[in-house]
Amino acid sequence: MAEAADSQGMGPSPARRWLRRTAALLVGAPLIAGLLSGTAATTAAHAAGAAAPDRAATGSRTVQVTLDSMSPSAPVKSDTLTISGTVTNTGKQAVTSAHVGLRVGQRLTGRTAIDDASQRGAFAPGLDPAEIGDKYTVKFPKLAPGISRDFTLSVPVSKLGLDGDGVYQLGVSLSGQTASQQYEQVLGIQRTFLPWQPEAVDGKKSQLTYMWPLMSSTHLTAQTGSDEQQTPVFADDALAAELAPGGRLERMVSLGSQLPVTWVLDPDLLATVDAMTRNYRVKSGDSDVPGTNQDVAKQWLGELEDAVQGKKVVAVPFADPDLASLAHRGKEVSGSLSHLQGATEVAEKTVETILHVTPSVDFAWPVQGAVDPSIVDVATSAGAHNVIARSDSLRETNNLSYSPSAARPIGGGTTAVVADARLSTAFEGDMSRSGNSTPAIQQFLAQTLAITLQDTEKQRSVVVAPQRMPSASQAQTMASAIRALSAQRWTEPLDLTAAATAKPDARATARVPGSSSYPGSLRRQELPVQAFQDMKSTQGTLDKFKVILTAPDRVVTPFGNAINREMSTSWRDDREGAVIYRAGVQSYLDGLTGEVRLIQKSTATMSGRSATLAVTVQNQLVQPVGNLVLRLEPSNPSRLKVTTNEDANGGQPVKIDGGHSQSVKFTATANANGPVQVTARLYTQDGTPYGDPMEFTVKVSEITPTVMLVIAGGVLLLVLAGIRMYTQRKRSTARKAAGETGEGDGAEADGGDDPEQPSDPTPDTGPESGASPGTGEKVEH
Repeated sequence: MAEAADSQGMGPSPARRWLRRTAALLVGAPLIAGLLSGTAATTAAHAAGAAAPDRAATGSRTVQVTLDSMSPSAPVKSDTLTISGTVTNTGKQAVTSAHVGLRVGQRLTGRTAIDDASQRGAFAPGLDPAEIGDKYTVKFPKLAPGISRDFTLSVPVSKLGLDGDGVYQLGVSLSGQTASQQYEQVLGIQRTFLPWQPEAVDGKKSQLTYMWPLMSSTHLTAQTGSDEQQTPVFADDALAAELAPGGRLERMVSLGSQLPVTWVLDPDLLATVDAMTRNYRVKSGDSDVPGTNQDVAKQWLGELEDAVQGKKVVAVPFADPDLASLAHRGKEVSGSLSHLQGATEVAEKTVETILHVTPSVDFAWPVQGAVDPSIVDVATSAGAHNVIARSDSLRETNNLSYSPSAARPIGGGTTAVVADARLSTAFEGDMSRSGNSTPAIQQFLAQTLAITLQDTEKQRSVVVAPQRMPSASQAQTMASAIRALSAQRWTEPLDLTAAATAKPDARATARVPGSSSYPGSLRRQELPVQAFQDMKSTQGTLDKFKVILTAPDRVVTPFGNAINREMSTSWRDDREGAVIYRAGVQSYLDGLTGEVRLIQKSTATMSGRSATLAVTVQNQLVQPVGNLVLRLEPSNPSRLKVTTNEDANGGQPVKIDGGHSQSVKFTATANANGPVQVTARLYTQDGTPYGDPMEFTVKVSEITPTVMLVIAGGVLLLVLAGIRMYTQRKRSTARKAAGETGEGDGAEADGGDDPEQPSDPTPDTGPESGASPGTGEKVEH
């Protein structure tokens, strides 16, 4: 009705005019409030030193700003700062009249201020300063939705307004308009840090120790070939990709060779790569195939050997055992700590043999530097006197206004080398994107400068313990950060051994936190108690096996190393793989021990009071075995007794060449008829059973008195027949003699009563009949 009246030239009634005024006020109120807030924000920006009005932008995340590079990372006065990056319109509307500009904030005081500044998100008027000016901007007439554009800003350092040494926050922002907000506003911003120390500090520089870890997951199995060289068998050939050009480990060696770092090596990695330099095989289903990456392994190992000459090298125990798992779970299983001792002993020898340098084995490195009293006890049980902790575990409780030196005496002759948590975790993210790596480098540099400026009169040592297995991109980012400190304007390099022996700060915390402070997230990753029980079982099998071997090192060394690998820290990210690996080691060892075994014997029959029983022992190993005793144990010794000439208790020593079998004989004496179960079993010389027993039956048929009489009668008849033949032969000889002396005719006549009597009996030495014996006859074997 109102709209119709207006169209006809009729004026609204007073009541309608009142309603319209009220509605206009209600609708306009938010707009007025927005204008007032914008004015207030502009006023605040001017009060903060802003040279141009910047509206508070509710759309300040419409455009994503990424910083791809910043050069130089730590400029001096004569430099020109160049920042390159990308802007991407992530909104739904086109951005017009856009430009990218640089904003330099006020100097930040302290490390906490740097932390706070790094957490800021959207553009904040008053906190984020104004742009330097139009001369140092990059303009984009239009930025369509979803479109990205690269930019490069170049600004002389003299134009940045830096008024003193310290850390400044830089902001790179994109300002522009959209169709719904047709006024200039900040639509996206990315912040970073500028460390400003153009000249060396007047006081004492911080001594920076950067640990450069070379570690990998497990690739070698316990299996080796039967050849003289014991060709190793790998679970996979994935390590070759890490060693090849561009791979993770290749990058670590190539980059580290140019840096002032302390090499921290897992000797197992060296041993694994060294095995790859010769013939090796790789598991492929149920079989294995020849490995083909010998040249890659040789190249990497040669480059590493060159890189570490004259450098400080630290070796962790072989296979980098999980100290926290040992402390919290392994101690419940007897013998677990002995593996740590062995892993430490083999570490030094491995590094010396392969790299021809003598490493320090005096350091223990728990996962993420998290410690409690039990971890320290285990870490030092194998002889280490230095435990690498981290400042977020061994926290400061004395409210110090500065970061103290790394070395802290914690009692018992042990030093905790406390790595700085902020610096150690600086490059743990995805550094493959330059938009992440550049800010990470700048924040790392800012924190190191802030540490030095806390107190330039005290020289402090700062240790960085990064992630154990950095990716190739993380390694590249770490190297860039270390190179940026090469001018040594506020830091200077120091090796880890020197950092551990540096004079400690008496005010620094030296109390190890209790076990309740250990992070639950790390505790849940630990190896279970079952893992250490499996290791104990494998070690027990190995101990029994090695005593029968003539060349035990061929078995003890690969399996000892495999057990060490079962404790590796790397299994924290692969618990299922850890279970499979342990089961594989035990299964393979069981298979080897089973190569020395008893051959199943069929039922034996004794047809008399005594007989010889033979049991066959087979050795399918390559090497000879000895130190074994075979015993036969009748289930009823009163009916069947077994003895040997060697051992009155029924034991017979066993020594067999590789690939051969031996028939071991025993004397059995029966006292009664019937079947008797006999158990044959191998024992080591100390009486420990070896392998599975073998059972067979001996059937005893005792000889009766009637049978004995029949046999005796037969013997008597044979004797009488012999006597008769002897007598006949003697008479025949006498007759021949009488004939020759003139008595022959008489003799011939006398003998005419038996003209068919032969001169000799028929011989009984003919071949045995092949006919079967008749019913009731017993065949002797």
